Amino acid sequence: MLQNLINLLFPKTCPGCTASLETHEHILCTHCRHELPLTRQHLVKENDSYGKFYGRLPLEHISALLLFHKKGIVQQLIHHLKYKGHQEIGTLLGDWYAPDLRNSLITVDAIIPVPLHPKRLRERGYNQVTTFASALSRNLEIPIADQLLFRTSYAKTQTQKNLFSRTEVRESPFAAKFDTADHNKHYLIVDDVLTSGATMEACGKALLEIPGTKLSIVTMAVAHS
Repeated sequence: MLQNLINLLFPKTCPGCTASLETHEHILCTHCRHELPLTRQHLVKENDSYGKFYGRLPLEHISALLLFHKKGIVQQLIHHLKYKGHQEIGTLLGDWYAPDLRNSLITVDAIIPVPLHPKRLRERGYNQVTTFASALSRNLEIPIADQLLFRTSYAKTQTQKNLFSRTEVRESPFAAKFDTADHNKHYLIVDDVLTSGATMEACGKALLEIPGTKLSIVTMAVAHS
């Protein structure tokens, strides 16, 4: 009864369209769920995301769950996840995508969320990729290795940069800290939105310093090009 009163006074709203959620709806309203632009990239090895890394990074697999359009539903979801503290969105997307990825990621040894710089982590209070990575880990039974890769420099967020500055990576902002137990592993890097691929390329190259490394990438969304 108390919960019903709370819902009446402070109704839960859909982050995709701001409509009030019905009692049977969870996180997203039914309309927004049906309108989500799925990429189906997990079904095609050499998909559009794969093409972004041709000649840049050797990949076993790369795919994104959703297409990111400016002012679209996916942008709203990522915004609420990243800046409004709605970490449950990452869990929802990870739970949705894991069954589709099961056959593609059978050789993965560990999941690595793209790390934030400690200063950025203190500012935001959380890494927006953590719940997505945790949901994939739980569903696919693949451990998370979040101490292997770290960010070495603090910089503006990708959303504050233009396309040219995103692709221009002069000094890698990432490094890997590893020992012999980390050799000869297949690592899955996960992030929120794939844009130019500069961040993932920097992460991948840092991890390739580990002998025998294989790489895959999964993101919540990919920017429509």
